Amino acid sequence: YPAIAAASIIAKEYRDSLMKRISNKFPAYGINKHMGYGTEFHRKAIKLLGPTKLHRLSFLKKII
Repeated sequence: YPAIAAASIIAKEYRDSLMKRISNKFPAYGINKHMGYGTEFHRKAIKLLGPTKLHRLSFLKKII
């Protein structure tokens, strides 16, 4: 199953790279630290600043 393992690593690296680029556009959300996962800091930032156009609606329904 090396191909599945490789695909998983590639997907994670791509996502981490994307999160770093997004964090440059939205620094107040701390995405560079939590990589977009729903940490307490991330949820508080969304409540304080509002969601960005990139936030998933399914995620927002859980915290707002």
